[in-house]
Amino acid sequence: QVQLVESGGGLVQSGGSLRLSCAASGRISNFNTMGWYRQAPGKQRELVAFVMRSASIHYADSVKGRFTISRDNAKNVLYLQMNSLKPEDTAVYYCNLRIVFTDFWGQGTQVTVSS
Repeated sequence: QVQLVESGGGLVQSGGSLRLSCAASGRISNFNTMGWYRQAPGKQRELVAFVMRSASIHYADSVKGRFTISRDNAKNVLYLQMNSLKPEDTAVYYCNLRIVFTDFWGQGTQVTVSS
């Protein structure tokens, strides 16, 4: 079974930074993608960024140049460094791991950016 545990959310002022972590465990070696999604109140969950097993990376246009996704392969930890945060980045952030057509999700961590 796959387990994903996020940490690192919190309250930050506009322009500030946070780093999210996602510790993955279980049978994850053959994953297709690992990534971050977010869901703001009243909105659908949306992709933030993901990294493929080939190490290719994709970012949503809204976070390009501000967020950086990275993975520590030895520790099986996924990171999301978020800089220049804006109030519109406020959301619950979820770690995602996809194996073939199956999605695994963490419990989510709240990020709140005050103006």
